[in-house]
Amino acid sequence: QVQLVESGGGLVQAGGSLRLSCAASGRTISSYIMGWFRQGTGKEREFVAGISWSGDRTAYADSVKGRFTIARDNAKNTMYLQMNTLKPEDTAVYYCAAKQRLRVVTTIDGYDYWGQGTQVTVSA
Repeated sequence: QVQLVESGGGLVQAGGSLRLSCAASGRTISSYIMGWFRQGTGKEREFVAGISWSGDRTAYADSVKGRFTIARDNAKNTMYLQMNTLKPEDTAVYYCAAKQRLRVVTTIDGYDYWGQGTQVTVSA
């Protein structure tokens, strides 16, 4: 099994930046696609970004394209989400997810390992 732990969340003003990290343990993640999801208060969990094994393929939700960048460092067993030009609507708990498969997917049921989440709050 893979254990995932998110970090890097916090409070930031609109227009600011945060970098989230997802540290994996238990197994190497080199053969896992990984992704970020988020869930705002009273909302359903939604896809944010995904990344392939080597990082050569990525996918982003339309709402974050051009602002967020997903990356991974398999040597460190870690995935990142660089979040720039943050908006209040980005406020949510951000979850790291992983799946041992080849194709990057954007649906919740496409992943089977999840972290506990890290809170991101963007103030206006």
